[in-house]
Formats: sequence, C-alpha cells, structure tokens
Amino acid sequence: MPMPQEYQRASPVFDGILTEVRDKLDLATRNQAYTALQSVLIVFRRRLGPAQILAFAALLPPVVRAVFVADWTKDEFVPGFGIGDALADEVKAVRRHHNFSGDHAIPEVTSVLRAHMDVGTLDTLLASLPEGARQFWSR
Repeated sequence: MPMPQEYQRASPVFDGILTEVRDKLDLATRNQAYTALQSVLIVFRRRLGPAQILAFAALLPPVVRAVFVADWTKDEFVPGFGIGDALADEVKAVRRHHNFSGDHAIPEVTSVLRAHMDVGTLDTLLASLPEGARQFWSR
C-alpha cells in the first residue's frame, strides 16, 4: 500500500496553514503564527478528556494533529469553556513571552483550521463534546 496522500503532503499543507494564520492575524512571522495556532489548540484541548482528544485529533491535518497532542498530560484538564474574554486571555498566556495572539485569535485560527477539516464530521463531533466546544469553533 502506498503512503497515504495526507502524509505525503503533510509539510506543504502545514506551511499553508501557518501562512493563512499569519495573514489572518496580521502577524509578522510564521513563528508567531505557530504560537497562535499552538495556543488555540492547547486551550481547546485542556477542556477535553483523553478519548475526546484522540477523536478530535483524528480530524486534524497530520502536522496540526501532532501539535495538538504534543506534550499533553492528563493533569492539564480544565472543566468548562468559561465565559467572556477568559479563553482569549488564556490563549495569550500560552508561551506568553513569544505569543503575539490578539483578542480574536480563537475565531481566526479556528476558521483557518475548519477550511482544512471535514466540517460535517467536525460539527458532529463538536455536538458530542462538552458545552462550549461548538461555540469555541464557531466564533
């Protein structure tokens, strides 16, 4: 069996995602875009259980999937998605000294990622996740 296409194209797809995030957030570098992407993914991941993390990861492009699960520990769990600007503040606090994410990082990053995911499957999964998950991905 040949290598799956999603793995053959993993690097170019990830490069494209970083470029889209950089442009959407009006950032100067791909490093800044990576931190914004990573921060949004970590803040979302903290609110999921292990099975939910794996189910969600399966929907992401391969390199984004790796970023999503990298360094995960069960001890990072935070119940609930909160209200107001708390999530945006949490995104900005990840790697604080290297993070140039603004108040709109969550909706901008998730809109970029949605364009690279099966939206029907994503929406079905989001409906089964804790309250607030769907709103996180539809801001």
